[in-house]
This record gives sequence, C-alpha cells and structure tokens, in this order.
Amino acid sequence: MRQSLVIAVAIICAFMFGHLSAQNIEPSCDMCPATYVPAEELAEYAFVGRKDGLVDQQVRSIDIGKSKVQVAIAHRGALDTRRGRVAEHDLVTEVYVVTSGGGTILTGADLVNKVRRPPDNRAVQFLNGPGNNAENVRDGVTHHLKEGDVFVIPAGTGHEFTEIPDHITYMMVRVDPDKVVPLMDATASRRYLDEQ
Repeated sequence: MRQSLVIAVAIICAFMFGHLSAQNIEPSCDMCPATYVPAEELAEYAFVGRKDGLVDQQVRSIDIGKSKVQVAIAHRGALDTRRGRVAEHDLVTEVYVVTSGGGTILTGADLVNKVRRPPDNRAVQFLNGPGNNAENVRDGVTHHLKEGDVFVIPAGTGHEFTEIPDHITYMMVRVDPDKVVPLMDATASRRYLDEQ
C-alpha cells in the first residue's frame, strides 16, 4: 500500500511539474512584428508577372524565430500539353491558395530522371532553395485545383501542372524551417517592383 502511495505521489508530482513547466514556454520568435501585405501590392506583383512572363514571384520572406515563412504569388497561363518539368524542393514546403482559374497538378515523391538544380538558379537562390527537376514522377497522384482550393506540397514532393485550361493564379505560403531562402521585407519588395 505504501509503495502504491509513493508511486501515485511521484506520478502526481511529475504531472504537476510537467504542467507548470509547460506554462513557461518562451515564444520561438520573441518580440517579432506582424507582417502586412496590402492587396494593392499583390496586384502589382500579378501585373508584373503577366507583363514579364514571370510565373513565381516572392513577395516577402520573414524570419519567424525557429523558421522562415515566405509569401509569393504565381500566375500561369493556359497549358494544354504536359511539359515534363517536375519541380521538387528539398527543404521548403509550399501551400497554394488558388485565387482564380484552375488546373491539374501531378505530385509524387519518386522522381524520374531527376537533375539537380544549379546553385545559381533563380528559384534556388530566391524562391524555394535547393532541389531537383525531373521528367516525371513514378506512381504520381493528380489533383484538379480550382478557385478557393488549398493544396499543400511537402518538401521533397515533386509537382508539376499538367493541364491549365485558361489560367491559374495562386498565393503561396512557403514554410522554410532550415532558413535557406533570403529575407525580403516591404522595402526590398518595393525596390523590386519599382525596378520592374
């Protein structure tokens, strides 16, 4: 009986200590400010993308403590035949929020005839870090994306739009836990837009 009581007290103490210590967790981003991106700025990016034929443009890259997060905008025109250009990012996860249009995307982790992206590649340097391109994915899965859909592509997963009837425009939130993408604040964003 006494041994059971000692064990019960030890368990209660361990629970209380764990509960109390869990209440003293420090934020992973101490005193970090919130970031606001106005709709007008996003519209400027969309205009530049269509004008210059840029599919993917980084809008912000923000340090949030133990990770970075990026906000980007992408616009793709009509695509009737698959190009065989699968993209894969080693360290960065992408979350798509489709804002207009739609298309079919192929995803899968088993890349066919992959080729490493060179370090001086624009996407590697400024958008989504190191990764590969490939001709295809083995045993891939297709999804038909439309306005309002959210689609998550984990790091290491190959992806390629295979059909876009008219266009697809989407916001991207990139999760960058290894902090491989350089920071980009509102001032750098304005400078980029002014140069375009």
